[in-house]
Amino acid sequence: MSFQVALNFEDGITRFIECRPDETVAEASYKARINIPLDCRDGACGTCKSLCESGSYDGGDYIDEALTDDEAAAGYCLPCQMTPHSDLVLRIPSSSAAAKTGPATFATTMADLRPLSATTVEFTLDVDNREGLDFLPGQYVNIAVPGTDQTRSYSFSSGPAQRQISFLVRITPGGVMSGYLTERANVGDRIEFTGPMGSFYLRELSRPALLLAGGTGLAPLLSMLERMAQQPSACPVHLLYGVTTEQDLVHLDTLGDYAEVIPGFTFDHCVADPSSTALNKGFVTGLMDAGTLHDGDADVYLCGPPAMVEAVRGHIASLGVVPASFHYEKFTPATVRTAAEAA
Repeated sequence: MSFQVALNFEDGITRFIECRPDETVAEASYKARINIPLDCRDGACGTCKSLCESGSYDGGDYIDEALTDDEAAAGYCLPCQMTPHSDLVLRIPSSSAAAKTGPATFATTMADLRPLSATTVEFTLDVDNREGLDFLPGQYVNIAVPGTDQTRSYSFSSGPAQRQISFLVRITPGGVMSGYLTERANVGDRIEFTGPMGSFYLRELSRPALLLAGGTGLAPLLSMLERMAQQPSACPVHLLYGVTTEQDLVHLDTLGDYAEVIPGFTFDHCVADPSSTALNKGFVTGLMDAGTLHDGDADVYLCGPPAMVEAVRGHIASLGVVPASFHYEKFTPATVRTAAEAA
């Protein structure tokens, strides 16, 4: 038996390794030719100190100078000493280049392409080496746009366990990917992408969670919900989904399906257009108060355009509530996205 360990590097690259319960994470990473920072190998120097964001493990033996009790209580660990008791997610304090690794490239075939609305398209890919693709729900990849020398970044809207992978794209006039999808794309097209990347991903649920999506920022949250459907939790989860006009609304039926199968999951949506027939008009901030945030005892996941992200952050601050954790990602149409921002 072995466990999967996700190694998230500072430059946004994530690599996955298999680690047995009787070997350290450092040993497993070196077997996979991933050279995480390491010096002493015996828990004395602290060079490999990392943050474990999800999972359980035996911390092993080490001295206080390498890892203090307070650091251990906060989730820090020493990969040269730790052995896994479950799947793990580690934040490694170095770049992937320093670890002599990097993003993997995958070849795929367009399996499906369909407009979800007048403004949003969903496409689905078959990955040649699906067994070799691991990702955390919420992460993204850089997709090479066929017929061009450019790439665009999109979050998975499908879950890690699903055989096919899917993405949501807002159609932008003059956009490179938008032009491809609306004018030239066909089922059977060959497409490459690199990744996975990003520090915006679902952590282990240990308290209530509030998910907020703006437009196609719904994509990574759909991936998170798929994981929750596969691995149910007792923690309540509420999603707020905001769009500009009614034609931007997609996957409401999918959210309804998730509400049927994920214990404690609920959602609301709102439309900014004042002429909308939606029950809730305005922005997601109008649906948020201290109670929605469980008076701070909640993990917040937010994905949307920069203006929305900043508005939500400002609104939460105005409520005088500090969430237990706050993870967010900004996206800008028709630009290559850098590593996700998180806090």
